[in-house]
Amino acid sequence: MAMAAEAAPLNYFLHSDGPASLPTMHLGWVFTAVVVAVLAIIALLLAGALFRKRTLAAPRTVGRENEGMRWIYIGTGLSTAALFALAVYMLITLDKVAQPTQTPALAVTVTAYDWWWKVEYDDDDPSRRFVTANEIHIPVGRPVRVRLQSADVIHAFWAPRLAGKTQMIPGLQNRQWLQADAEGIYRGQCVQFCGLQHAHMGFEIVAQSPVAFQAWQDAQRKAAAPASEPDVAAGRKFFIEQCAGCHSVRGTEAGGKHAPDLTHLNSRRMLAAGLLTNTAEHRIEWITRVQALKPGARMPAFALTPGETAALSAFLSTLD
Repeated sequence: MAMAAEAAPLNYFLHSDGPASLPTMHLGWVFTAVVVAVLAIIALLLAGALFRKRTLAAPRTVGRENEGMRWIYIGTGLSTAALFALAVYMLITLDKVAQPTQTPALAVTVTAYDWWWKVEYDDDDPSRRFVTANEIHIPVGRPVRVRLQSADVIHAFWAPRLAGKTQMIPGLQNRQWLQADAEGIYRGQCVQFCGLQHAHMGFEIVAQSPVAFQAWQDAQRKAAAPASEPDVAAGRKFFIEQCAGCHSVRGTEAGGKHAPDLTHLNSRRMLAAGLLTNTAEHRIEWITRVQALKPGARMPAFALTPGETAALSAFLSTLD
């Protein structure tokens, strides 16, 4: 699946890929056109003032005062009318993007942490709920309700090609909706400065066909496969001893709630909220050099022996 507009994944001014972002894009065009028009008018007036020549007979004459005031009245009236029209158009746009036109296909709760995203797929049946991290899968052509909250400081959820920015404030749950018109991978980002690694707090929204999305959901609800090979068993034991206090892996004793759920780690494209691609080498690099790669992250770096590295890598490779 190709990245949507891979060359410019955050280009919301020229591209929209869903009905929640299209009115906002058009609003940006209108505001830009007005700003350019105002700039052009001011530039022309300034040029006229600079190049206009007074008659030699009265070089210090500036004209009657009431003539100048008339143009001030005209300019003020035109500016007021333009600003009022822009305000009305902005309110109309806000109303358009406030609610989807059809019932959302699903609800997702996204919790922002320093510096990653917890993604919970809600369901009326508790046994069908599951948790993932930094990657949101949605069905194409269906609106999705997103509940937004923060676990620590103020963050902001922004998937510019699909929807506008929404603040995530501790103690308050905000809501927005988004919808993708085409399959693809859409980049998202925290856009409220939240600390040292604010720039490395990205996420991806993966829009899939309804059939592919349902298959992904079914796979995510499964627990991790049991360890069979000796290296995998040793790696699982190391993980339980060293990592289970923060991370969860369903189907094992690991039940930590302070860091990403890793039950289906290998189904994700990226690691560390978009910092690294999800490869076996990068997984070990992240574990051993986390503070060098993302200074200030709450995960400590681990010094691993070659045997521990091989065993832990073997276990993590089974988390499909």
